[in-house]
Amino acid sequence: MDVTETIKALPKVVLHDHLDGGLRPETIIELAAQTGYELPATDPQELGAWFSQAANSGSLVRYLETFGHTVAVMQTVEGLRRVAREMVEDHAADGAVYVESRWAPEQHVAGGLSLQEAFDAVQQGIDEGVAAVASRGGSIRVGQLVTAMRHADRWDEIADLALANRDRGAVGFDIAGAENGFPPNRFPQVWRKLNDAGFPVTIHAGEADGIESISQAVHLGQALRIGHGVRITQDIEGFGTDNPRLGRVANWVRDNQIALEVCPCSNLQTDAALDADGNPLRELPQHPVSGLRDLDFAVTINTDNRLMSATSMSHEMARLVQEANWTFDDLRDVTLAAAWSAFIHHDERHELGERIIAQYEQVLGSQVLKRSL
Repeated sequence: MDVTETIKALPKVVLHDHLDGGLRPETIIELAAQTGYELPATDPQELGAWFSQAANSGSLVRYLETFGHTVAVMQTVEGLRRVAREMVEDHAADGAVYVESRWAPEQHVAGGLSLQEAFDAVQQGIDEGVAAVASRGGSIRVGQLVTAMRHADRWDEIADLALANRDRGAVGFDIAGAENGFPPNRFPQVWRKLNDAGFPVTIHAGEADGIESISQAVHLGQALRIGHGVRITQDIEGFGTDNPRLGRVANWVRDNQIALEVCPCSNLQTDAALDADGNPLRELPQHPVSGLRDLDFAVTINTDNRLMSATSMSHEMARLVQEANWTFDDLRDVTLAAAWSAFIHHDERHELGERIIAQYEQVLGSQVLKRSL
């Protein structure tokens, strides 16, 4: 078995994957045909290539524009169910055992669905996908991260939707979209409400904005995880040298092991990862993920948008091994970090971690040392 096949067989935990960023091109074409929606291409291979090329612009704004097409075909119960079901099946086929799928219900009501109807459609699709995986002898657990769009004014309403469905598939809350100019302090009451309810929060931060964005996410938003977070290096003087000095925000994030939901391929596409002079990093070996791992940050590896970035968890991991000299031990450790940062209860995290260790031992054919859970 070669490295690529070995990595595909390893268990994976996915904490940062957008539902509307992972559609199969064939599905987009078929759903678009049902409503007469016009696409840039109607051949699956050509459409997939179009998304990848459009997302490779080096601009987060341009990257986000590609979602207009995927969101357009996710405005019906049928469309949402199918996309959610296929998301589960695709992740399971790639070795995922636990997934948190994030999406913004407010973007899927143009066809007349209510927020609750949209949520229910996605949950039904997830349930169908989990059942399909089980029927083939597999096992995967999937939760919804209910997301509010940063530029809109519906944070309160979306937070209420998440809380109303916390025992029906919603595992956490997020804000996404244009980060720069739309900080968490726009609606501080939302974070108080979620914290008072004991509901987990992850916030996109440190992707298109800097330390102040991360600071607001972890202090005002009380986020347990940071979506991307790669610009935390701006608060680490001498990052990449033998004598790095962490600032207050970086120390807080590391001391409290607030997980960084790093998405290497996406970060390189959107210019999220910067060097000390603020220049975009273009090659994976330059990406700060390895340095952050070496500094004992709670690094996790994720896909962000599988369609736009033409990626998967196996692809992300294989690139780290082949281009950044990561080992299987490194992959195991970030997977365990993701398991420990999942929005499930303590005992469930422990069980997930034990499953990961057992599957690593089975795949690699040698004893994998257990790290403390």
